[in-house]
Amino acid sequence: MNALTAFSLVSSTPLDSAEQLEATLRHIGATRYHSLHPFHALLHGGKLNRGQVQAWALNRYYYQSTIPIKDAVVISRFRDRDIRMEWRHRIEDHDGDPGTEGGIERWLKLTEGLGLDSAYVESAEGILPATRFAVDAYVHFVRDKTPLEAIASSLTELFAPNLHEERIAGMLKHYDFVNPDIMSYFSRRLTQAPRDANFALDYVRKHANTPTEREAVCNALIFKTNVLWVQLDALYHAYVNGHVPPGAFVPTAS
Repeated sequence: MNALTAFSLVSSTPLDSAEQLEATLRHIGATRYHSLHPFHALLHGGKLNRGQVQAWALNRYYYQSTIPIKDAVVISRFRDRDIRMEWRHRIEDHDGDPGTEGGIERWLKLTEGLGLDSAYVESAEGILPATRFAVDAYVHFVRDKTPLEAIASSLTELFAPNLHEERIAGMLKHYDFVNPDIMSYFSRRLTQAPRDANFALDYVRKHANTPTEREAVCNALIFKTNVLWVQLDALYHAYVNGHVPPGAFVPTAS
């Protein structure tokens, strides 16, 4: 699918203003964000067993642990020191600082609380092939596309807080093996994600100055929603439909 084809799925008219761009971005989120995936309905509704929740957390760790790598690549695309300084806190949010817990440690707290060995989780040995391919493609995207598109691909953060709130409430309600402490990653992102999303949205509004550039921004967000969606497709196929590929994690809990 080329850029024009991707964009035509969203709008058939040129984007002539920052306001039209933002409205289209929000439409993409409303219709394509992975909150709509049926796997999330199962996860948040208490319809999965412990092993299936473990599989989700294990695979998602590969995505979470790759985010600071992706963000380091984004920083490398900019000569502008102010942008690099602004983007740098994203790496700190996930990696943490000496003596300060970051998002990756919080996610490991989740996987450990679910009964997974942290060394196994960090090794990524048991993740699904589609997880690896999708996450690695995201890093390649921010490396190979324009800096504008690299920043635009992060705009799924606009839609994350609502999903995090739903996840916290649903998982605490439905799973006796989940507690607030191991869900700390999501509660922390309720404040981090809006801050990051607002910067990225302001950036693309200011720097996408032509219809072509605005199309590229929209297509970057579409690409990112696809990265998130395909990971859930793979989880559903493997752990709901029961087609676990060779070498991937096989749950023992019921």
